[in-house]
Amino acid sequence: MKQSLAHIAIVVRDYDEAIAYYTHVLGFKLIEDTVLSETKRWVMVQPNGADNGCVLLLAKAATPEQEKFIGYQTGGRVFLFLHTDNFERDYQSYISKGIEFTIPPHVEEYGTVAVFKDIYGNLWDLIEPTKK
Repeated sequence: MKQSLAHIAIVVRDYDEAIAYYTHVLGFKLIEDTVLSETKRWVMVQPNGADNGCVLLLAKAATPEQEKFIGYQTGGRVFLFLHTDNFERDYQSYISKGIEFTIPPHVEEYGTVAVFKDIYGNLWDLIEPTKK
């Protein structure tokens, strides 16, 4: 059996706000932005260099109930894990763009890691894995 994750949905407040953040601040590329109806779009972004990998589906909250979970999809735990080939480069870039790191850089057995908040408060690990 062969399986893979194709998309991970992340609930956002506004499509254009989310696209701007993920592409201009985090440096992701916009894969698709298709209008499905007056209120719904199919919007996908992906980290640069992650060709053919999992993408983020930016899903605009459609109800007050969904809005409650913007930035809190995992109950305050780290939600997404962003691997990089150069931790210091990306860390400094994110700092210069005003990204808030809640746990500073440190070395773990698996690599160099720091935790940051995205525009909505979701927690991410920025990780440069240890080379094997």
